[in-house]
Amino acid sequence: MPEQRKRKLFSVREELLRKSREAALAGVQIFNNPNITFKSEIYIVMMVIAWTYLLHAYYRGQGIDYRYYKQTGRKRKYDRTSKGAYKHWELERCLNDEICPLDKETKLNLMFLIGLRHEIEHQMTTRIDDLLSARFQACCLNYNDEIRRLFGKKYGIDQYLSFSLQFSALKDEQIEQLSARKTLPKNIATFIEGFDGSLSDDEFSNSKFSYRVIFVPKLVNKKGQTDKVIEFINPDSDQAKKMNVTYAAIKETEREKFRPGSIVRLMKKSGFPRFGMKSHTDLWQELDAKNSGKGYGVMVEGQWFWYKRWVDIVEQHCRESSGRYN
Repeated sequence: MPEQRKRKLFSVREELLRKSREAALAGVQIFNNPNITFKSEIYIVMMVIAWTYLLHAYYRGQGIDYRYYKQTGRKRKYDRTSKGAYKHWELERCLNDEICPLDKETKLNLMFLIGLRHEIEHQMTTRIDDLLSARFQACCLNYNDEIRRLFGKKYGIDQYLSFSLQFSALKDEQIEQLSARKTLPKNIATFIEGFDGSLSDDEFSNSKFSYRVIFVPKLVNKKGQTDKVIEFINPDSDQAKKMNVTYAAIKETEREKFRPGSIVRLMKKSGFPRFGMKSHTDLWQELDAKNSGKGYGVMVEGQWFWYKRWVDIVEQHCRESSGRYN
């Protein structure tokens, strides 16, 4: 490759990476700004841009042409905008390419954000910050890991970021309000349940798809010691193993739980093939089934799970409306 062309390729790649990092930083800074109420929507858009430019930079370095074109013999006819600019791959096309360097769970996290962006483009949202913050956090951590892995540690953005401070602790009644998702438009609630229902348990629980943290208030034992709000421990340490054993014991004593997708699949197997995710969402919203006082389900690590009692109600509803779902 001629030296001049090599320098141009490197220059364009560096510009893509610069803009990618700026978009990611802007998204995180806006999300952490307490004066902005449209933060989730802006964060999603900025992170989609950041990941798109990051993958464009990667493909450019690999010599992959990430422009849309039609092949006619040996010639390529490139698609262009109305103003004559090349049409480059959007993020979803970048993720679907066979040499995409990202792992499955990181792709799933991004596909969720892309789908959510499609929904919020056409419907005003209210407040999704707290409901989906675990997935936003995973997206941010994934971005920093991948840009460092693909291009070097110097490109990481972790040195510019810190944990945002909160003015109050999360109270029980606030958690119940979040779990009900009453403020979400029906199309977004249906999209979330549909997307989650299509995932395996391993995919759903993977920290690259949704990064969940348990917060426990902790005070230092001696004066002068640093007291961190968040403390990370080695997963192989005795402390972590003890916590995992305790958590596993708690999970084993709890009632069986079902995700929405599992309920839909059960109904289809029971002879109601037309009962889908939208049908399920419409039903629980109509019956206010996520009202904690009704005991139909529970919020676990930011996600709603249904008890067997609710599954029985859904099945009864299907039988009473058999002509509708057969």
